[in-house]
Amino acid sequence: MTIQDLGYNDNFEKARSENDLENFEIGRVVAQHKERYIVKNEKGEFEAEITGNLRFSAKSREDFPAVGDWVALLTQDYDFALIHSILPRYSVLSRQAINKFGELQIIASNIDYSIIVQSVNRDFNINRLERYLTLCHASKIEPIIVISKTDLTNEPHLDNLLKKINARVKNIPVIPLSNKTKVGINELKKLLYKGKTYCLLGSSGVGKSSLINSLSGENLMNTDDISKSTDRGKHVTTHRELIPLINGAILIDNPGMREVGIADSPGGLESTFEKIYDLMQDCRFSDCTHTSEKDCAVKLAIENGEIHESYLENYLKMEREKTHYESTIAEKRRKDKNFGKMIKHYKKTKNPDKY
Repeated sequence: MTIQDLGYNDNFEKARSENDLENFEIGRVVAQHKERYIVKNEKGEFEAEITGNLRFSAKSREDFPAVGDWVALLTQDYDFALIHSILPRYSVLSRQAINKFGELQIIASNIDYSIIVQSVNRDFNINRLERYLTLCHASKIEPIIVISKTDLTNEPHLDNLLKKINARVKNIPVIPLSNKTKVGINELKKLLYKGKTYCLLGSSGVGKSSLINSLSGENLMNTDDISKSTDRGKHVTTHRELIPLINGAILIDNPGMREVGIADSPGGLESTFEKIYDLMQDCRFSDCTHTSEKDCAVKLAIENGEIHESYLENYLKMEREKTHYESTIAEKRRKDKNFGKMIKHYKKTKNPDKY
């Protein structure tokens, strides 16, 4: 296997040269376990850690390696490597860090397409689907929607789910499939291109691990049966992992995400809720909140049946999250700046001759 088989291209090689990293080996992070990494290149797989300098210079969690990153490293004996630098990323899929508001959690990097998986049973949620789409649009990543486990439902119910999606989502491939019967698998394979990296997104138990097995033609991932008491699949994947497929595409698996927090998402909401942004232009007031104002074009569209009220409600909820996140970031930066000034003042008072 070459690094090109893992997605390496001329753009990364150019970045390697521009950052004076020619003396280092290059590898891609294929798995992450807290602060330990598995890096892969043409020599094989290596367990890796970051250098102390890289750790010291990191200002936030975004400055640490993530699955999908290309890194400059030095390999050592016993299949071990030290990561010295991260090559510039061309895309970053991220969300709000859980229980750490104001911080980002990188889901994966250097992604071309995202496969959003929802199952036909109790997992299906159009509002959550729009959250995933917003993450993708904000990162300039092309989404593909997969509706899994179609063998568990009948045709009328499936048609109803597809109508709900088509009413609120436009110009995005939607593929119903079954990992059990293999219906729809070939249609999805047609969208997997050599050298492109795909990221799987979805809740626990929607069939992501089974989908990997279907796409690879091998039993690469452990799977569990559906719980009869909850009608849900069990959580199987526990960490992010990069998997090269036979046709040359590269797939990143993710643990199921219960929370999809919207962060700083320029363009994300505008792309997901394009209908609302178009209607806003016709509102009477430029600062219309689309709740109780007179001559609100968005509310009028709901009354006329052009859009569903839940579509607006989901947009407003995510817009509030985005605004709150941005204000939290601004407050965090202000506090960090003030703390820096305090430290500088302390040092100046302690050692006046140096300042």
